[in-house]
Amino acid sequence: MTAMATAVVAPAHAQTAAAAQGSAPRTVLVLGDSLSAEYGIKRGTGWVPLLSARVAEQYPKYQVVNASISGDTTSGGVARLPALLRQHAPAVVVLELGSNDALRGLPLTMTEQNLRTMAQAARKAEAQVLIVGMQIPPNYGRDYTQRFAQVFPTVAKDENARLVPFLMEGIATNRAMFQADGIHPNEDAQPLLLDNVWPTLRPLLN
Repeated sequence: MTAMATAVVAPAHAQTAAAAQGSAPRTVLVLGDSLSAEYGIKRGTGWVPLLSARVAEQYPKYQVVNASISGDTTSGGVARLPALLRQHAPAVVVLELGSNDALRGLPLTMTEQNLRTMAQAARKAEAQVLIVGMQIPPNYGRDYTQRFAQVFPTVAKDENARLVPFLMEGIATNRAMFQADGIHPNEDAQPLLLDNVWPTLRPLLN
C-alpha cells in the first residue's frame, strides 16, 4: 500500500502564532514509511499528527510536514528527499526508513549507504538530522538481525545525527499494541511511539 501525499500537519493555531510573530514557521520534515504514514488507522491518530499537536503547543514557531509513504524504502527516500528539501527548507529532518529494506531482504550495505546519503543531503541543506532506529524479528537470522539493528547507530554516529534507538521500544512484544497483521502498531500504540521519539527530537527545536 502506498500513498503519494505530503501532509503539512501543523494545526492552524500554530501557523497563526508564527504569523503573529512575523515569520514563517520552521519545518520538521518526517520522511518515513507506513509506521509514520498512519497505515491502517484513523487519520489524525498517528504519532506524526500527535507530534504536530505537541509541537504546536510547546514550540509554535515550528510546523510538522509528514512526507511518509507506506511501503517506502531507503532508496525511495533518497529519490524523494532532494525535492522535499527544496520545497520545505526544513530545520529538522526525521528519517524513519529501513524496515521495508529488511522485509525485502535488501543488502544492509545499501540501507546504510542510503541513510548516509539522506543524512548528508539534509545536513548540506542546513537541517539537523534525527535517525529513527528499528529492529526486526529474529526469524530473519541472528546475523542479519544484529547487523540491521546496528546500521542506525552507526550512521547516526558517523553523520553527526541524533538517534532514537528503537521506535517501538516498549511495545514490540505487546501483541495488544498491533493491528491484525502483527506488523503495524494500532492507534493505542501511537502516543507511545511519540514518547519514544520526543526526548531526542525536543532538543532540536530551538
